Amino acid sequence: MGHKGKVDLKYVSDGQGGFYYKEHLPRLGEHAELQRQESAEGHSFQQGDKVKCLLEMEILRQMQEGHGGWNPKMAEYICRIGTIHRITDRGDVRVQYSNNIRWTFHPGALTKVNTFGVGELVKVLEDIDSVKRLQAGHGEWTDSMAPVLGQAGKVLKVYADGDLRVAFGGQTWTFNPACLTGQTLEVDANLMTAENPNESGSTVISVLEKLLSQSTEQDNPSRLVIEAAHGSANKVRELVQKYPDKVDIKNQGKTALQVAAHQGHMEVVKALLQANSSIEVKDEDGDTALHYTAFGNQADITRLLLSKGANVNLLNNSMCTALHIAVNKGFTDVVRVLTEHSADVNLQDSYGDTPLHDAIAKDFRNIIEILVFRTIEASTCCTTLPQRKQLATEKILGRARQLVDVKKEDGFSALHLAALNNHRDVAEILVKEGRCDINIRNNRNQTALQLAVTQGHTDLVQLLVSEGADVNMEDEDGDTAMHVALLRPQLASVMLSPPVGTSSTEEPSEGCSSTSFYCRLSASGLLGNTELSVGAALACFLAQEGADINYANHKGKSPLDLVADSTMMQLIKSFSEKHRLQRCSGLSSASLRRVHTTPNTMTNLVLPNLPGPSECLICSELSLLVLFCPCQHSVACEECAHRMKKCIKCQVTITKKIRQDQTEVDCSPGTENSEQHNLLEQLQSRYRQMEERITCPICIDNHIKLVFQCGHASCIDCSAALKTCPICRQTIRERIQLFV
Repeated sequence: MGHKGKVDLKYVSDGQGGFYYKEHLPRLGEHAELQRQESAEGHSFQQGDKVKCLLEMEILRQMQEGHGGWNPKMAEYICRIGTIHRITDRGDVRVQYSNNIRWTFHPGALTKVNTFGVGELVKVLEDIDSVKRLQAGHGEWTDSMAPVLGQAGKVLKVYADGDLRVAFGGQTWTFNPACLTGQTLEVDANLMTAENPNESGSTVISVLEKLLSQSTEQDNPSRLVIEAAHGSANKVRELVQKYPDKVDIKNQGKTALQVAAHQGHMEVVKALLQANSSIEVKDEDGDTALHYTAFGNQADITRLLLSKGANVNLLNNSMCTALHIAVNKGFTDVVRVLTEHSADVNLQDSYGDTPLHDAIAKDFRNIIEILVFRTIEASTCCTTLPQRKQLATEKILGRARQLVDVKKEDGFSALHLAALNNHRDVAEILVKEGRCDINIRNNRNQTALQLAVTQGHTDLVQLLVSEGADVNMEDEDGDTAMHVALLRPQLASVMLSPPVGTSSTEEPSEGCSSTSFYCRLSASGLLGNTELSVGAALACFLAQEGADINYANHKGKSPLDLVADSTMMQLIKSFSEKHRLQRCSGLSSASLRRVHTTPNTMTNLVLPNLPGPSECLICSELSLLVLFCPCQHSVACEECAHRMKKCIKCQVTITKKIRQDQTEVDCSPGTENSEQHNLLEQLQSRYRQMEERITCPICIDNHIKLVFQCGHASCIDCSAALKTCPICRQTIRERIQLFV
């Protein structure tokens, strides 16, 4: 490499080249940093995409300069499939691997992993250790999957995260695409094509048609199955007497008992049972006669088979019980019979779903009513709560309120999922009736409020804030809900529309709903003619509700640093100032929020609407709680609050303690030494804040002596080597010296 990135080349001889993506090849004569920047802008990766690096180690090492840097351990992850965790502000890509290791890559070094399409034929890797490792977080691994190693299957479904649902004979499994290779062979006629394992019963209809079309004049044992399909009880009795040892013979893969059970031929079933036909015989899909009664909606025969000793919880090849099938089909009478005979409502099928999952998904209300009155385990129930089904949520909370804050493996609780999927009615039930922890965090330290903001669910944001959600809680990156609102590109691209019948210049009319997000902002009188995107509107709303506009994340950026439009910045400041004035006058909406302080229990007494005793978080006694200022939290009784200097909920220093009759609690312990100690602590805190404001943010040693045109500053020594501001990355055009 020569001067300014130029290279002299001399042709010597032809060489054997490889295959490269054109974005990975340097263009001669251009500065490498410019090429990297262009490459970063030329890719359209999204969070959740499957990617892998196909470059040689030396090329990757060079590309990583200025884009996350190089670590020798990154070589182990070349050609390994990872999932995009997030895109950085500079366009670099943060990739997470199955062992929870994350690396930041130059986007030009990554390639999206091509997945397979529905209907394609694939083959599973034969190495069981590799498959187990790759399945972590992608459908997981069970020992019952071992028979399909090295086998070909057909892709039934492609999930949003790239995982595949693949059919192998009568079974279906979810696989990481990295476990599969493409096949060019013809599709095996035995491969299942149904998306749901419960749909394997649909093949019964075609089998019955074949049986009914066969001649009944043939004289052989398999005729028994044909007569059973026709419901000819007398002929069935004749045949079992003639061929007593052939009572369980199969025709088209089905026994006479299975076919008769499906068709509801009671007399035939009784005749076969008297001839000692086996109830537990399975077909090629693992279905027994009891499964067939569920497929055929035959409640009476279901009861008969159970009375004869049929195993109510027997699983077929898709890990489905008869209850799974009956619920999936919506056959209420069969469900009632099975549950009366102690069917296990917590068994999971190969998808990991319990019968209740299916009932909620298909809104079978009568079946939900039946299933909810059975014991529901926390490990399976927490994922069924946040569906758009208020009835199911109310029923589950009514039976097992202690499950409301149960988390899944990724840390998501029911409230997280309701917020993410815009299920406002369900979220309201969880908060008001379930009394869930409104600030509960997932594995990325995200609250339900932050998730609702990421998706632009304005109504849910209002609900959560009004019910006491902390607007200043930070996630794993130090971002608050306001950071999230201003960081998300999709929130900035969608404009907030006023309600029908109003314009952006009009005051909200009396007919405008009080819950309308637009009306709430318009009522402030600060909007004027300003058109807001959803992200900007959320930021204004959060500022009005007490969000700190100067809260710095782990990168040292406040929400205002993310706003490029000066008009929008001033508008956000105006909403924040309005909140400050309201708080000073004691009219802050935050003081009217409901604060959830008592832990969720199985009893969960409903909070009264009128002011009354609440549980103190310190002594756990029911008493009138004291209101702390300025944080507006009520978490302790007067006796416990008397000695408190900081709020135990938010760690903010308490300046006032107000009783419910609006009188002030004496903050002083009553001794002169304590007053002097409090005064000293306050002075020390103020001194530390002043010291931080005048200290250079780069060396954290010298005092600030220069201010740049962007508003940020540094000491003289650090400024000498700077061409761009280290905080906002703007080019430094002017340096203003301070004489203080």
